[in-house]
Amino acid sequence: MDAYDNDAMTTEAAHQYLTFTLGEEDYGVEILRVQEIRGYTAITPIPNMPVFVKGVINLRGTVVPVVDLRLRFGMPTVEYSKATVIIVVNVGKHVIGCVVDAVSDVLDVAADSIEKPPALGEGVDLSFLRGITRNNEDLIALLNIEQVTGIQEAAAATTTATAHP
Repeated sequence: MDAYDNDAMTTEAAHQYLTFTLGEEDYGVEILRVQEIRGYTAITPIPNMPVFVKGVINLRGTVVPVVDLRLRFGMPTVEYSKATVIIVVNVGKHVIGCVVDAVSDVLDVAADSIEKPPALGEGVDLSFLRGITRNNEDLIALLNIEQVTGIQEAAAATTTATAHP
């Protein structure tokens, strides 16, 4: 009985994160936010959107804005490959697609193994990070998906797309 109780406590203290790569870096997003993972498909561009909002896709009748996380993070663009995917996430009442280089794994992360982002001085915006954890020797940046997706900009893309088909 004690072993069962300990397992239950461990499960409650741990959260699962879907990990993915952008270039050589590893990132994670809470698995409960992930609706699905789709292979890269054509994206319909929307004029006058922030550069990181690639456009919209039709997801079973729902118009979904798509954010390229490389562009959002100021990384150089690369050609999309067969490993490139769109991670569809739920952010509040919105559904948003995030283009990433490749999906890696699902990790169980104990709450006490998540470190606060390092203090890098004034003027450094760390709002994209929930924290940092380790997977063996690799560091994984755990993302604050609300901040990363730029929900206000992405919602504007959806409104524009549905108002002017």
